Amino acid sequence: MRPGKHGGIHDNRLRRLEEQKMKLGLFTPIYNHLTFDELLDELRHYPQIEMLEIGTGGWPGSAHIDWSLLESREKRQGYLQKLADRGICISALSCHGNPLHPDAGLAQQDDSLLRRTIELAEALQVQTVVAFSGCPGGNVEDKTPNWITAAWPPEFVHMLEWQWNERLVPYWQSIARLAEGAGVRIALEAHPGFCVYNPGTLLRLRTLTGDSIGIILDPSHLWWQGIDIPTAIRELDGAIHHFHAKDLLLDRHNCSRNGVLDTKNYREINARSWTFRSVGWGHDEIEWKGIVSALRMAGYDGVLSIEHEDALASTREGLSSAVAMLSRVLLKEKPVAAWWA
Repeated sequence: MRPGKHGGIHDNRLRRLEEQKMKLGLFTPIYNHLTFDELLDELRHYPQIEMLEIGTGGWPGSAHIDWSLLESREKRQGYLQKLADRGICISALSCHGNPLHPDAGLAQQDDSLLRRTIELAEALQVQTVVAFSGCPGGNVEDKTPNWITAAWPPEFVHMLEWQWNERLVPYWQSIARLAEGAGVRIALEAHPGFCVYNPGTLLRLRTLTGDSIGIILDPSHLWWQGIDIPTAIRELDGAIHHFHAKDLLLDRHNCSRNGVLDTKNYREINARSWTFRSVGWGHDEIEWKGIVSALRMAGYDGVLSIEHEDALASTREGLSSAVAMLSRVLLKEKPVAAWWA
């Protein structure tokens, strides 16, 4: 692999995951009201957190990153040193947006952010960039994104083929080449509303673009689709680049009445079929132990990055609860050899 233009040398064969310890991390937008230094001070309450997933713009915002880091090696060293002084590393840079938006201006804005984030990840020697796959319109004349969820009426199939063949695949083939050249991998969040929203769509895109494209597996976005998480992890063996620890509560009464597709406001918790919860408040510890075990069997031994979005708990109470529960289920040490076999 060539030396990076910012001075870091990257090996395209990423560090073997089985040599890493599974670590607890945090996705930082919940603290966007704090400066970077204030965030580090707040994390003194959570010594179990060893890694941060930091937003660079788009929906996560960029409250904890300064783009001048791209221009100054000294600033980068100072930034990383502040983290190191607290025993923290960066697990990923996140720039969720829609680079396939049919509005050319919006698409260009999010595409530029993604490309700059890849460049910044290379400069900081961060291995992973998190993004959405994006969603184009249904044809070249559409002005708004069009998420296709059914194979009938027949025009839906033609629209979906156009999206993949003319927009999605060519775009991510280009980004995959850029990421490979920078020694960076892309973790797409499988999220309803975008072309990649489940294991099948992720694996289809990965087959057409290359191994640098993988998934950031967020159980919360799969549970409400009816997906079993250990089964999904098994399907995604080798394609899991990052992991969001976020829970979800299915309201069985509302699901029985209206199914799982729900467009009500997230604040209408009593009326919704599902709602995001802190880890442990939607699925119990046994379920999360099964997820962690499945991750290890799939070769993933990296970070569990907590994404806190719980309207029923304060940030401090919800995050503390998630940290406590995940600290009990993490597998930090290498597995023992099967001496009894």
